[in-house]
Formats: sequence, C-alpha cells, structure tokens
Amino acid sequence: MARKFLYGVAILVMLALGGTFAFRMFGAEILRWSMVPSARFADQPAVAPDAYAQPDMWLARPGTANDPARWTPPGMGVPARAEAAVFFIHPTSYLRKNQWNAPLADEEANARAALFLRGQASAFNAMGEVWAPRYRQATFGAFLTTVSDAERALDLAYADVLQAFDSFLSQVDPNRPIVLAGHSQGSLHLTRLLHDRVAGKPLARRIVAAYVVGWPVSRTADLPALGLPECTAADQPGCILSWQAFAEPADPRLITDTFDATNGFTGASRKGTPLICTNPITGTPGADAPASANQGTLFPNANLTNATLEPGRVAARCDGRGFLLIGASPPDVGSYVLPGNNYHVYDYSLFWGSVRADAARRLKAWKAQ
Repeated sequence: MARKFLYGVAILVMLALGGTFAFRMFGAEILRWSMVPSARFADQPAVAPDAYAQPDMWLARPGTANDPARWTPPGMGVPARAEAAVFFIHPTSYLRKNQWNAPLADEEANARAALFLRGQASAFNAMGEVWAPRYRQATFGAFLTTVSDAERALDLAYADVLQAFDSFLSQVDPNRPIVLAGHSQGSLHLTRLLHDRVAGKPLARRIVAAYVVGWPVSRTADLPALGLPECTAADQPGCILSWQAFAEPADPRLITDTFDATNGFTGASRKGTPLICTNPITGTPGADAPASANQGTLFPNANLTNATLEPGRVAARCDGRGFLLIGASPPDVGSYVLPGNNYHVYDYSLFWGSVRADAARRLKAWKAQ
C-alpha cells in the first residue's frame, strides 16, 4: 500500500497538541481547547431515502474497487468465500473545529476513515464481506465537551448510520449471519443501533457477535437494554465484546469524566458502574492473558505504508472498573498515545490476529446452533 493506512487521526491530534511536556501535563485540557468547535450546531436535512443504495455512499462494500477493508498483512490472503455480512462503523476521522459534523464528501475525512478500515475492519474480512458506510460523523471535539451542540451532532451522525444499516439489511441475504463492529464514535453509534434495531427484534438471532470496541459499555446501566448478553465464553455466539486499551499506570479520566455524568440505556446512572471488559486475547471477560497467547499485533513500518503481524508481543488483563491494561512497558506500536496512557488508537491493532480468530470461532459456533 502506497498510502498511509494507520493512525491518521492520532497523528494530526498530536500535531495539534504542541509540545511534549504540555501534552503530558495538560493533555486533556489542551485537547478540549484545540478541538471543540466554537461555532453553533447547524441543522441539516436527512440524506435521501435511497442514498445508501448507491455504492459511492460506502467506504467498503462488495464490489468496491481498492476496498480498504480487504487489506491483510503481507503473506496473508483474503479468502474468496465470505459467509457472513459485516457492518462496520468507522471511528472519528473528522478533526476540524469550524463545524460539528463532517460533510459526506470531505475528502480528508473519508481518506482517514479508509485508513482506519485497513487497520481495524480488515480483521473481519476472513469471515465476511465488510460494509462500512460514509456518514456525517461528529467532529473529534464533540467528545471533549458536554454542551448540547455535541449531542445534536452525534444525533445527526447516528441518523445516517441508522439509515445505512437499514439499507444494508435490505441488500444482504435475509438468512445470512451478521457481525456488527465499530470503534470509538462508531461504537457509540453501534450501542444505539443495538438498542433500536436488535433488542427484542428477530434480527438478534442473526447476530454472530457485536464488537463495541473503544467505547465504554456499562454492565448495569447499558447492557440490559442492548438486546444481547455480554460474551462470557470464547465460543459463544450472539453476544457483545468491548474493551479499551491502556498502558500502566492508566488514567482514564478523559473518558470517565464525561461517561460518569450520563445515564445509560436503562435510564440508570453510569457513574462508577462496572464496564464490559472483554480480553480480546481470550475472548472472555475479566481474564488475564500473557503476550505469548496474543495471535498477532500490527506493527507499522517506518513510513506507515504497511504493517506486519507479529504474534506473542502484547499481554492484556482487565482492571477493576473494566479497562484493558497492556502493562507498563508495551512494545512500540507507534507514538500516538493519548493522555493517560490511552492506547485508544490501537484498540484493534494490538490484538488484530486474536480478533480475527475470535470472529471465526464465534461464526463457527453460530452455524452450529
């Protein structure tokens, strides 16, 4: 691949932060100052009813030329036969602060989103065709503030995702198993999708698994309303996995300060509640796993033009609240770590090989039901 395929968002975030000392001492505050829009939210009409019937509304889908979700590490091919359909919601790739939502045709945001599909959604391409919609995502700064405009921006983004998902369902075989996956903002929208389209619906029987990665899910305030149980066994189908990776010592306040001030899908407060923490190496909650059990971490080359898959390099364990810890001295997978030793950018790439194996194992179990 000639284009940079990983970490585009984090690179620009770091450039915006300025000096290393200031970043370490005041990272969260600088992020808020530099990324939250000062303009007021502007209402926008819904996309056309048939918009997602058009191939150009998708970053990845069957038949897409140079599909970024079809990328695999050197030496690993993509199987020709795909049994499942994968609906993947990409993370935030729009960084500007002049408006709250990305234009659908923003080339810079779409190019970064494609980079993330290579490093994240590609983990699922062995077991299914990946569908990843363009959507008017909320800008990065919407996650650093509690102002009402941020909520409006997220609602607009979710409306696009919901419309894309309904179109996706109309275009795939109605008997085909489905994998749901996302990261960061994509996983936030995925939780709403689970609540609105899966919980209490016949569709729940088709879900192989839901990978709600890089976004907190409260076991008590969210999970009971999402329609699927937490994954408690490595070969369990029809369940939810979630994790957020931190090196130690971990400081998740950039997440918890906002999350704990909200109510969950059940209506209960999320403050101090335990989070779903799936160890992606074992596929089970609350587990410890040595690095030797990790089936592969993506390590980018010097120019960030490709990556190799190296097994046995990163360990993982869940802490008491439900954050995934990778130790005090993890291997160097890149320089773009967020405040608090937050490896958010690398939630998938740290465990790419194990996620790939996990999805295949759950699909096999789903077919055996």
